[in-house]
Amino acid sequence: MSLWSLFQVASQLGGEILGEGAVIPTSLSMDTRTIQPGACFVALRAERDGHAFAAQAVEKGAAALLVDHPLDIDCPQLVVPDTLVALQRWGQRRLEAVRPKLVFGVTGSVGKTSTKELLAAAVGGWKTPGNRNNTLGLPEALATLPEGLGSAVLEMGMSTPGEIRRLTELAPPDAGLITLVGTAHIENFAKGPQGVAEAKGELVAGLNRGGLWTHLASDAWCRWIAAQPWAQHAEALPVGEGEAFGWEGIESLGAAGGAFRLRTPAGSVPIRLQLPGEHQIRNAALAAALAIRLGFDPERVAAGLGTVSPEPGRGRLHDLPGGGCLLDETYNASSDSILACAQALLHLPGGESVAVLGSMRELGPEAPRIHRDTGAALKALGISRLWAYGDFATDYAEGFGQRAQTFPDFEGLRDDAAGLSAIPAGARILVKGSRYWRAERVVDWLLAR
Repeated sequence: MSLWSLFQVASQLGGEILGEGAVIPTSLSMDTRTIQPGACFVALRAERDGHAFAAQAVEKGAAALLVDHPLDIDCPQLVVPDTLVALQRWGQRRLEAVRPKLVFGVTGSVGKTSTKELLAAAVGGWKTPGNRNNTLGLPEALATLPEGLGSAVLEMGMSTPGEIRRLTELAPPDAGLITLVGTAHIENFAKGPQGVAEAKGELVAGLNRGGLWTHLASDAWCRWIAAQPWAQHAEALPVGEGEAFGWEGIESLGAAGGAFRLRTPAGSVPIRLQLPGEHQIRNAALAAALAIRLGFDPERVAAGLGTVSPEPGRGRLHDLPGGGCLLDETYNASSDSILACAQALLHLPGGESVAVLGSMRELGPEAPRIHRDTGAALKALGISRLWAYGDFATDYAEGFGQRAQTFPDFEGLRDDAAGLSAIPAGARILVKGSRYWRAERVVDWLLAR
């Protein structure tokens, strides 16, 4: 079975075909900025009506359109009552038709994407591209899922209750992995940390009966999930101290990554990573333990893990002229991830260790306290100076104490004499922040300096 033609999609979803139904879209896209030639453009009704961009999509090479009413455009169209429902059903039906032997789901408050990459490498599986981890991106990726796969690793994200439940309805996993239950998006959960745990636990609740899922043994909220009545149909595999699977012999290789030995019931397995930081070793240990427990060859698992390299915004390291380095962790930020990346920075070569942080988001009434606690924890770890910007910059600085500089926005951080230009030569620099603050601009400025 190859990719589906519009005729085949219509047989799965219903709807009316206008124009050539034999056309076979090579991908799906909801965004004309990134659409590729040959794609089917999905016109969603959101803040902006996607139908208004359909002509632009065709100009950029769209081979077909998924719309909720006929458009006066010379391009094959599948007309359905609701394009969102059709998008989700397309991904769901495609997965059902070509389902791999094993489907993995990965979630967590931090490290989802890196861990998805590690797990996919460990099992030699297909993976959702980029961060297509929500109720739009996941079905968009699944709609053109290749046939004949041994395994598929699906990242499942959420910002509100019920999102992961919906993802598991669209793509029920056979096995799962929760990296960590933390404070990300906590303002959207009336129950606070328990609400976040319940939302992450939707992955476990959605596992096929008899499924296996893994978590850090030290994560109290994951242990809470494992004890819930709705999780008893699946087996939990804790990884860490005192467990059959764990990690030991950690060695920092600086800019080259890190190494460790994975402890298993059958002995230890040496693993070397290109990703810097002990947090990546924990993520790799979770991925490796799950893979080996499911019968994958330990040596191949280790070799696969070693092929994963850092992506922009997710642990990519840049050497700087005059010594020092820049650790680009700009994709997003939570307190847990900031502290994990700061620890990684301290093992890298260079001079003074400094952090440039945009504020965090979606923390609710606890946001000032969480920023203060994060600042204090950075100082306790040994970060020597802090540049903070955004709405909670002063809270970061209050926790950090002396040698913290604050700015209202990126422009102030960039233009003030005490801002980015004051970072000393040869420093080790961590750059991180919420997506809202676009901390990648800091990286671009520093690299161009």
